[in-house]
Amino acid sequence: MAYTNTIFNQLLTFLPKYHFNAFVGQQESDRYVKKFTTWNQLIALLYAQATGKESLRDIQTGLSLHEEKWSHLGVVSVARSTISYANNKRSYKVFENLFYELLHQCKDLIPKRSFSFDNPLYSLDATVIRLCLSMFDWAKYTKTKGALKLHTLLDNRTMIPELIISSDGKKGDVTAGKEMDLPKKLEKGSIVVFDRAYIDYAWWKKLNDSEIYFVSRTKSNQCITHLGQHAITTAGVISDDRVIIGEHYGYEKYPEVLRCVKVIDPKTKNVYEYLTNNFKLSPLQIMEIYVQRWQIELFFKWIKQNLKIKSFLGTSENAVLSQIWVAMVYYLLMAYIKFQTKFSKTLLELTRMIRETIFVRRNLIDMLSLDSTTVYRFEMPPIPQLALF
Repeated sequence: MAYTNTIFNQLLTFLPKYHFNAFVGQQESDRYVKKFTTWNQLIALLYAQATGKESLRDIQTGLSLHEEKWSHLGVVSVARSTISYANNKRSYKVFENLFYELLHQCKDLIPKRSFSFDNPLYSLDATVIRLCLSMFDWAKYTKTKGALKLHTLLDNRTMIPELIISSDGKKGDVTAGKEMDLPKKLEKGSIVVFDRAYIDYAWWKKLNDSEIYFVSRTKSNQCITHLGQHAITTAGVISDDRVIIGEHYGYEKYPEVLRCVKVIDPKTKNVYEYLTNNFKLSPLQIMEIYVQRWQIELFFKWIKQNLKIKSFLGTSENAVLSQIWVAMVYYLLMAYIKFQTKFSKTLLELTRMIRETIFVRRNLIDMLSLDSTTVYRFEMPPIPQLALF
């Protein structure tokens, strides 16, 4: 007997639908709705993410070809005008809340990468999504350019985002970092690594007072007073000093002693200088921590290349943020399935396989035993013919 559930429907079972319905109720998203519910909207946007659809017409055409399978998904309409209206009028907060609920559901189940230290490690950075100012007039960046920023705190152990704040292009990186309220969100002993855009001594003081460690690069014009040097016993380490902020106003904001580590990268032979409030880890571990910051750059590159967050299905702020939050939900969904099913191949390969088989009526576990070169075998079994007498 043929498997009656599509791959798409099996993906949806991983979503916390009970909580999703609660979020819909909180935002009154389905108030006065008779046909196209918020769940219907979520399915349409997830379908666009999974299959790489470029427009509302593409979504309508693609879903219309599988109308006989809608009953399994809870879809009753795919009209592009209806999807457009929902994207513009229904609060994106429903999908934002769904992201954090799914994050809570899966982050403790995803295996954690290990480092040479036991502290939880997070990378903090932002990426810019360029927008046409004449179409997206709410996303002002300069007088002639528009942009949207995604400020992200990435858990380096799981490679999934812990916090995301969206803003227009004018908001500074460190301003968004303060809004994340890391002292309340992170456990004591956590390490946050960031680049020079996050140098703010008053904010550093709050992190230090909350027993959160940070690692950053020094600026060329940064005023630092050296107090003394540690004994250097490790090859490749030029200096390991205790320092304080040399300028008066900076010292008033951060009067504590910092650690300045200067090392030579063994591969490139380049010299790097780091500032941190952690005096326990070795100089090479401090360098290792900053090298791990590159993971958030790889995360930004991956979502821009493989999710639909650079071209949008609507021009309003609500439509854009709805699409972005559903994209993040889809990323979490793929990561969750990959680790829960112990899928041995890459996340990219998983998304490609899902794209090609999304409406096939077969078991998801069977599909995961294949790869992108053998997934063509994954077809719906032929319907048996009735014997004629």
